Amino acid sequence: MFESPATVLAHPAGSAAVGQAAPMKAKTTTLVVMGVSGVGKSTVAEELVRRTGWVFAEGDDLHPEENRRKMAAGHPLTDDDRWPWLRRVAGWIGEQEAAGRSAVVTCSALRRKYRDVLVEGHPSVRFVHLQASPDALASRLATRRGHYMPASLLQSQLDTLEPLEPGEPGRTVSGEGDPGAVVDRVLAELAPTGGVA
Repeated sequence: MFESPATVLAHPAGSAAVGQAAPMKAKTTTLVVMGVSGVGKSTVAEELVRRTGWVFAEGDDLHPEENRRKMAAGHPLTDDDRWPWLRRVAGWIGEQEAAGRSAVVTCSALRRKYRDVLVEGHPSVRFVHLQASPDALASRLATRRGHYMPASLLQSQLDTLEPLEPGEPGRTVSGEGDPGAVVDRVLAELAPTGGVA
């Protein structure tokens, strides 16, 4: 467990940055673990929390009930469906910042405009975009149990996904393989010197 909340640089020197913006510091760090369904957001986030001791929120739990029912019925969400949910996630991030707590939250955050909602007014946010091959995603979803989002919605998410752009704070990391190894990659990518101190 870390001795204190980490301050993660948006673009550490010597690593492959999404953009070339100057490093930005924050008193706390909020890791938004993002990506399509089945990429391993919850599993990786839980391992990050185990290692860091930071507070955690499962973004799916913040969906309004009507969104859950819609997805369970196999219907993709629209932007109008997503805005209330994204505002809830952003509100949770703001609460952690105000309390001086570093945090981890899962959120698909598939499009740039969705991510902008989470970043606005929240300097602690760093995105961890997990990626996996379509075959790996389909295999995971085929064996997943107890989740309201059916595998049939995967293609709609892949169609919606906009990868991190230059200037966005975060990294894209492979979500394939052992969760511990994935977290090793995440921490190495986000820290200035091979790990989060």
